[in-house]
Amino acid sequence: MSPKDRFLTVYGRKPVLEALADPELEVDKVILADSAGGPGAAEIQRAAKDAGVPVQRASAHRVKVLAGNGKQDQGVLADVVAPRMRRLDHALGEHPVPTPVLVLDGITTPANVGMILRTATAAGLGGIVVPRRGVATLDPLVIKASAGVTFRAPLLRCATALDAVEQLTESGYSVYALGSEGSSSTSSGSDAVTGLFEADLPARSAFVLGGETEGVDPEVAHYVASWLSIPMPGDAESLNVSAAAAVLCFDLVRRGLTP
Repeated sequence: MSPKDRFLTVYGRKPVLEALADPELEVDKVILADSAGGPGAAEIQRAAKDAGVPVQRASAHRVKVLAGNGKQDQGVLADVVAPRMRRLDHALGEHPVPTPVLVLDGITTPANVGMILRTATAAGLGGIVVPRRGVATLDPLVIKASAGVTFRAPLLRCATALDAVEQLTESGYSVYALGSEGSSSTSSGSDAVTGLFEADLPARSAFVLGGETEGVDPEVAHYVASWLSIPMPGDAESLNVSAAAAVLCFDLVRRGLTP
C-alpha cells in the first residue's frame, strides 16, 4: 500500500504540533529539515518525544517535495494515520461494499472538499472517493475546513474520477450526478434529469459531484445513469457544491440508505 493511501501529511509547525497533541490521532512520524533549528524545532522535538513519535531528519528540499507545498511547510511535516482511508479497488473487494458513495470530480477549492468530507462523514456515508488527480490535495487547508474530520473520514483513493466511476460501474453501482435541467452532457449515459427527492435510488449507489466551474467531466458523465436535480423554488440558479452535497447526504439519511 502506498503511504499516500495510508497517511495524511500535515506540514507547518502549528499543524504538526496540533497533531502531536491530539490524543485521538496516531502520528506515524515527524520529518524535520536539516536546516530547521531554534526554539520552534526544539518544541516539535519535545512534543514528538512526549507522544512517542520518531523524528527523522531530511534535507529541506526533501521536506518540500514530501509536503507538496514549499511555501508553507516551515521545514517540518508529520504523517498522520487515517484509519478509514484505503484504495477504492480494495474497498470494492470488501463484504459488504461501502455504500452509498460520493465521487469528487474536479473540485479544486480546499474549503469545498473539507466541508464535503465533514458532511458526508457526519451523514454516515460508506465512502468518499477523493482522486489523487483533479481534486484539491488532502492538506492542512482541507483538514481545517473539515474541522479535523478528514482524519477519520471514509476516504477512498484512486487515480482519477474516471477511474472511480469505471470501477464502481463494474462493481454493480448505479452512478448518479447532481445537475440541473440541461446540465447533463450529450456524452453522458443518460440525459434525463430527475428531482432528487422523487428519484428511486438503489442501495448500491454512487453520486458524482462536479467541479466548481466545469461541472462533471464529459468522460465521467458517460457513466451517469441519471442526473439528479435539487428543487430550488427560490430566486437562485444553483447551490455551492458543498451545500448541494449536504442536501444529498442528508436526503440519503432520510431514505435510510446510510449504515
